[in-house]
Formats: sequence, C-alpha cells, structure tokens
Amino acid sequence: MRPAGKGALESLYFDYPRFAARRVPELDGATTRHPVLIAGAGPIGMTAALVLARHGIRSVLIDRKDTFNDGSRAICIARPSMHILERIGAVAPFVEKALGWRFGRSYYRGEQIFQLEMPQPSGEKYLPMYNLQQQYIEKFLHDAVAANDLIDMRWQSELAGIERHEDGVSARITSPEGGYWLDAFYVLAADGARSPIRSMLGLRLKGDNYEGRYVIADIRMDHDFPTERRAFFEPSGNPGGTVLIHKQPDDIWRVDYQLREGESEEEALKEENLRARVGAILADIGHTKPWELEWWSVYSANTLCLEDYRHGRVFFIGDAAHIVPIFGVRGLNNGLADAENLGWKLALVLHGEADDRLLDSYSPERRGATLDVFANATKSTRFMTPPTRGWRLAREAALSLSLKHEFPRGLANPRQMQPYTYSESLLTPYAGRDAEFAGGPVCGSVAPNARLADGSYLLDRAGNGMTAILFCEEQPTAEQAALLGRLGRVDKRFVPMLVTSSGSASVANAIVDGDGEIARLFAAVPGTLYLLRPDLHIAGRWKAVVLGEILKTAGLCLGSETP
Repeated sequence: MRPAGKGALESLYFDYPRFAARRVPELDGATTRHPVLIAGAGPIGMTAALVLARHGIRSVLIDRKDTFNDGSRAICIARPSMHILERIGAVAPFVEKALGWRFGRSYYRGEQIFQLEMPQPSGEKYLPMYNLQQQYIEKFLHDAVAANDLIDMRWQSELAGIERHEDGVSARITSPEGGYWLDAFYVLAADGARSPIRSMLGLRLKGDNYEGRYVIADIRMDHDFPTERRAFFEPSGNPGGTVLIHKQPDDIWRVDYQLREGESEEEALKEENLRARVGAILADIGHTKPWELEWWSVYSANTLCLEDYRHGRVFFIGDAAHIVPIFGVRGLNNGLADAENLGWKLALVLHGEADDRLLDSYSPERRGATLDVFANATKSTRFMTPPTRGWRLAREAALSLSLKHEFPRGLANPRQMQPYTYSESLLTPYAGRDAEFAGGPVCGSVAPNARLADGSYLLDRAGNGMTAILFCEEQPTAEQAALLGRLGRVDKRFVPMLVTSSGSASVANAIVDGDGEIARLFAAVPGTLYLLRPDLHIAGRWKAVVLGEILKTAGLCLGSETP
C-alpha cells in the first residue's frame, strides 16, 4: 500500500521501469521445444535462469507483471546466497549497494538483553548478512538476465494452462500480443506463494499457520544507528507486541511490528493508524526528527510446503514450493538455494550427460532443507508470536529473567539462516567417513572459503563441474594423480585444486599453504581429498584416496551411477 495521493509505484527512492510485451516467434507459428520454461521472474526465477545459463542451458523466463515487485519484501541476503550470486555473475552491484552486517540486538521493555554476533572467519569473502530492498535485488538480477543471450525474457506473459506429457510440457501463454502454446522439456514453477501452477496441478501446501500477524512499514528517515538487526519485545511504542527494525540503503528503514491479539487488521492498515504506531515506535528508539512513509503491507507466519517438489517434468522452487516465517531471513535465501540445486542437475540432464533420475535428488535435498528451516523457524516464531497463553507466559518469564540472568537471553534471538547440510542425501553416500576427521566441514555441508596469499580466495578456483581439493606435501603421488585423471575423464568440467604444504610448490597452479591455515580449516593431512559438487557442497571427504568410493560418489553426483 502507498500513502494517500501516491501512485501504486510512486516511490521515494526507486524508479520502477515498465517492460512492454513483445511479439514472440510462437505467435507466428514457431514450434520450438525449449529446454526450460521458468514461470515467475522474481528473485528465484531469475536466479534459476542465470544458473542454467552458467551451465550453458537456454530458458524462457515469463512474468505476468510489467515491472518488479513493489516494497522491500525480502531484504536480507545471507552469505551463502552471495556466493550463489557470485557464481552466476551478478554479485558486483549487490556488494556495492547492499549494507552488510553481523550484529543484532534484542531489547525487553527498553532494556538490551542480548547481543548477536555472527561469526566472521578471517578467510571469508562476504559478511554473514546484507540488507537490500527487493526492488534492487530484482533490478540487479534482471540486468544480468538482460545481458545474457541464453535467457529469453518475456514480460506481461502469463501461464494460463499446462499440459504434461511423458517427454515434455506444453504451456498456454497469454499476453497483450496474443495467446500461444509454448513447449518445453521442463517447467520450473517460481510463481510465488499463491502459485497458479500449483493450483493447476491440484497441489496444496501443507503445514502450520500461526495466528501472529505483522505489519511491514518502509519509511525514510535520517537515523544514525548502525546496520544491525534490532528486535524489541514489549516496547512502549507497541505494548504487548514485538518490533523488528532493519536499516536499508537510501535511508530506508524497515519496521515490522506485531498486531496485538484481537486487533483488527483492517483498522491497523489504515494510514492514520499506521502512522501513529510507527511514530510511537520511532519515539521509543529516540528518533524525533521528521520521517516519511514509503509503503506498507501485512503478513502472517506460516510453515507450509509441498509434499514433493517434483511432479514429472514440473519442478517447484522458492515460495511456490514452501512458505517459511520471516524470522531468520530464510525465505529468499532458501529459494536461491533451490534454484542452484536444481539448476546444475537439470543442466547435466539436458546436456545428455546424466540420467533423468539425477533430478529425483532435488526434492529430498531441498525439502529436507525446508523441514530443517521449519524446525528452527518454529522455535523463533513461537517466541516472536506466541501461539497460546502458555507460550505467552513462557516468553514473558524468559524475557523477565533475561533482565538479570544470562541463560535465557539467547531465546530472544531470531535465529539466522544457515545453509543446509545434505548429509543424508543419496549423493552423499560415504558420510560415515566424517568419523575419521577430528574437525573440518562435514559431508554434505557447504565448503568453507579461505583467503589466499595473493588476495584471491580458494573457492574462486572451483569449476562448473565437480571439484577436488587434494592436500599433498609437494606433488600428488602416482595413485593420486591417476585418480584426478579418472575424475577428469568422467566429468569434462572437473577442476582439481592442489594444496601443498611445501614453501615452493613444484606443480603449476598449486596453492601453497605455507602456514597450514587451509589444512587446519579442512582438518586435512597430506593425502586428504575433498570432493565438491557444482554447488560447492561437499559430496565426500577422505583422509586418503579410496578410489572406488570417490569414483562412485562422483558418478552419483553426475547422474551416471545408480544409488
């Protein structure tokens, strides 16, 4: 919603472009079967198109609107998502514009009771979290999409019907230029929480709905508090409720406040009432200078998902597959991980290098990630919006004790998003090897990064296919060299990375780990090998070469082995 007298897209800080519908070949009789049709050009759909393009796959990307989504909506981009944006070639404007942060504060009745400090390893390229309005997220991704010849972007194009076949999908598209049928081998449904494709297939999200409702208000003000997430429990400006405040670029601040039990949503969304509530909240944090209202909306906390994210040749990603509570910034980031997970697998299949059964790993992996999010987000949601009188009493007791005692204070922290570990995936068959290590990243987790002596980073050297990180003293043994050769033959995109402990590596392009920092990060000794998937999750790790296990793991990830 916009203030009275403002147009639907009249913003204080962002100029919304308008994208025209265009005449496409299908309207003139073309019958091309496209590799992939992506419905929904929000952040998840555009990321999926860019992941596919990175792997050489063409796609048609459609959206029924003629511009980007309005309002701040999803604003927090986690570190793993920045790595995804980097791999699809879109990260530069995000780094330049977004506001990075790693601290958060929680208050109870005006008194600080908790300070969050997210870890920042010395070798990491990105901060744990970045704030950026969704309009900018979509603009920067669209700029990358528009510059990519492998992506056919079609605005004002709505998927109005779908027919599934054994060897593909036919979609009926409507646009101002006319209607047509578009054929594709696969369809990705990135069409949001109210997914029309989900309805067309007769599918429903299942899970829990929470009664707590929050109003989102974007405001512009000159306020000097640093970029940190602030959570206020029972502040005087919103008695009996919770308030979250985030700083964004362009002096825009996101204020989320909980509606009280029995409070009318209709009354709360009236502009005069909203201005009064936001004004009281700002007074609570000591801001007495003028401020301007930009946009507002309302949301409820839900944990809902499909039972299966794959339905034949139709795949659901992002909010079309799952809806998670806003607490812990998991919605956008989970969706970006969906897009990358499915993208590299789909590319292998469409290139004819993997069997279609590789795609069966998408839903278990990403639905597992969703259920993990639910388990963590539910804890946050029950604390942020207590669903029963018992939970309200428990929260009040914990908050009261937090004024004088340390032990309950962590409960007041809206838990932040963490990347999911695919330890139980069929593509991670030898997770039991973790027992041989005294530490380091476990099988299925995202590989850690490390800053190198020349200022670059370890994962900058990873490829588009499988990557092996081999630790050795000076150069690989004959057995190790033979293994790397075999991996190169089963995956033409394979990249070997050699980390040597010698002060002067005798192998070209080897990474010299003179101080042993990389080895310590990976709990590695000479002979240790880590095998990374294209999405840089660890498919397996071995203290020494076990040829059959390593080749089988690579075959599973490449779709050439049967689980």
